[in-house]
Amino acid sequence: MNKQREAFSLIMAIVVIVLMATVAMLIMNMSGKMVKTTTAQYQKEQAILYAKSYTEYAIMGVMANDRNTTTCLDNINATIDNYTIKTIISYIGNSEVSSCTNVISNAVVTPESPLNIIIDVFVSYPDADHPDDLNMTYHRRSLQKI
Repeated sequence: MNKQREAFSLIMAIVVIVLMATVAMLIMNMSGKMVKTTTAQYQKEQAILYAKSYTEYAIMGVMANDRNTTTCLDNINATIDNYTIKTIISYIGNSEVSSCTNVISNAVVTPESPLNIIIDVFVSYPDADHPDDLNMTYHRRSLQKI
């Protein structure tokens, strides 16, 4: 009878160890998924903030640039850490932008029309979870009256 108790205790110990290992694997799996999700969310939020920042920077650059005496500001490019930022500025307006190269010509404008700009900001960053190192791209388009 004593040997049966020892054998039963050994089987129970093995079952408990297997259960604990299964629970540990589930916990590790869940924590890994949480880290991946948090990293992806952080990268996207960072891209959104860069896009907002470079939109404001482009507006400031266009307003500070004298379009009659100098060339127009058409793009702003930057690389910060792993983020590549490409800003494209298109002009919609009257004769004030006639010397600009990136003018939307099929827009209906009058001599009294204010100058408008379309700002496209593309922020690319590597997807850390993708095995082929593909880039994620966040795009923000803004229309601004100057």
